[in-house]
Amino acid sequence: MKSVLVHCCCAHCAAYTVDHWRRQGYEVSALWYNPNIHPYMEHQHRMEAMESLAQEVNLPLIVTEGYELIEYFRQVVGHEFQRCQYCFRLRLTKTAEVARQMGFNAFTTTLLISPQQKHDLILEVSSELAKEKGLDFLYADLRKRYSDSRRGTKGLNLYRQQYCGCVYSEWERYANIE
Repeated sequence: MKSVLVHCCCAHCAAYTVDHWRRQGYEVSALWYNPNIHPYMEHQHRMEAMESLAQEVNLPLIVTEGYELIEYFRQVVGHEFQRCQYCFRLRLTKTAEVARQMGFNAFTTTLLISPQQKHDLILEVSSELAKEKGLDFLYADLRKRYSDSRRGTKGLNLYRQQYCGCVYSEWERYANIE
């Protein structure tokens, strides 16, 4: 059977994404690796929501040990305006490595459902990683299903975040920075 490891950044984005790949005939597992999410308690709230969703939809969930905050900042400091590229590479490298180690055929990410994410950049980074790791990267533009995913999880009373995750995106959201 075809298998895919889905990098998950939040439960609300994961719900539809997981269902989509299951409908495509994949055995789906999820990975939680998000050292970009700040502050620490925000990270924990999102992880707990992801664990609740995984239990609700019978989704195997791999939670990486630790919180590699320092590694995240080593990647992005000095590159704040290109931070997404460094952040995607950090998180998707881990996803591809875990996928390869655990025998998955492919990897993908819930980032592809968010209308705020840069699909061209995700595709570029992921395609390089797929080639390097000998895996397939599954791309699907799920942005039109973003509202469906959020509506579908509403009844589960999961934590719902208000910004992308990193301290920069939090600052931009609340300071109205573009």
